[in-house]
Amino acid sequence: MFDDVVKQLNLGGFVAGVRQFDEQKVLEAVLDVFWSRGWQATSMADLAEAADVQRGSLYHAYGGKEALFLLAFELYAGRFLSEAKAALSAATAEQALRGFFKVAVANMTKGQPARGCLTTKTAAEVGAAGPRIQQRLRHLLDDLRDVFVTALAQPYIAKDLALPPEDAADILITFTRGLAVLERVYENAALLRRNADSLVRALVLTARP
Repeated sequence: MFDDVVKQLNLGGFVAGVRQFDEQKVLEAVLDVFWSRGWQATSMADLAEAADVQRGSLYHAYGGKEALFLLAFELYAGRFLSEAKAALSAATAEQALRGFFKVAVANMTKGQPARGCLTTKTAAEVGAAGPRIQQRLRHLLDDLRDVFVTALAQPYIAKDLALPPEDAADILITFTRGLAVLERVYENAALLRRNADSLVRALVLTARP
């Protein structure tokens, strides 16, 4: 996965430098900093310190802050989509949606203090982050919508939905963005779970009261 992303970001000339240190360790550290501090508040010095790598080495290996963010975001997006797919692979519509929201709320409230949703936090700064990052955020949301549609279109799931799978997927995408904002404002996981439960009961005809 990493090598594919390197090619997509036109970083082929930096690969020799990248191999000088543990790529996975560096990107894990970089992801943690961006997730905790946000795009604008993070500097290359912050990333170098967290990764325990000289700042000049990071520039030589990756080309700058934007490239580092995009590579680290691949880790974040891949993990979240994988967890979402697994949660949605349930026997009933109610179990699928409740499982997804368990994953989503856990993702938003992870860390001490909670780090929030990286996608939504970055979207709030997209004017400063630039078009390549905006495009990557859009791509993740499109991928998540596809995951929803595929899961909800299963006949044993779709029969219990109050809306067609495509419409339900659009509502779920919109709702999760709002849920992420509520997390930032209220910092209350129980509130997020209550709101998610209300949406499940609205979308699933057979959901328990």
